[in-house]
Amino acid sequence: MASLYESPKLLGEYLLLHYGGERELCHPALPVPASVTSVPFPVRCVQELLDPALLPSPPSEITALEVGCAVGASAFELARHCHRVEASDYSASFIAAAQRLRSKGHHSATRLLEGTITAQFEAIVPPEIDRTRVSFSVQDATSLPAGMGPFDVLLAANLICRLPDTEAFLSKLAVLVKPGGQLLLTTPFTWLEEYTPRERWIGGINADRRSEEELIRRLSGEFRLHRCRDLPFLIREHERKYQLGIALGTCWIRR
Repeated sequence: MASLYESPKLLGEYLLLHYGGERELCHPALPVPASVTSVPFPVRCVQELLDPALLPSPPSEITALEVGCAVGASAFELARHCHRVEASDYSASFIAAAQRLRSKGHHSATRLLEGTITAQFEAIVPPEIDRTRVSFSVQDATSLPAGMGPFDVLLAANLICRLPDTEAFLSKLAVLVKPGGQLLLTTPFTWLEEYTPRERWIGGINADRRSEEELIRRLSGEFRLHRCRDLPFLIREHERKYQLGIALGTCWIRR
């Protein structure tokens, strides 16, 4: 599965998703509200789901884990609230880009215009963020190293429908989050057999087993649902072709 995320084209699309502004991301005729494009989706995942009022004190001891961080924008956003953020992804090229952003604060990237014509843009981490709070590594979300955590915050954005074994990941979350800690999940529930065998989907097959209901059922024993949001996101393929998705965003409190 990692090879699916190692192409330069996809790296450019994800750098644009994470760090692109409206000028780089949008065609002037794109019929999408500014609220979807003015703040990058990974940043909105943190801004709209994390509840800072429930974070412990002192701030110098707050820890976070992001699984499936891609090129790192949400991990850097977590660093506004958390003193130490461990972020990982299965894609080596995504992590290499995230590590460059951590080191330099910026990363030159390309966006496709049409055919083989591209344009340069600069991915930039907001200068007020302390990038040293974040560390990046290549990890498999379904076999994370033993002994990790527990953490005050765990984020997995648009990950669970891209895993070979969603249930295996969900079953480990309670161990990774401290009692009272926050679990932030987003997913559009785009089940595809190229990522997840059909027998391991948690929904999307029978009308009486919708994915949102199944996710709530699986987590409600050890977590309490605190927030629920619809989070639209836009992936730009080229100047005139986009993918528009609506992720279900949830914030859960560990019991």
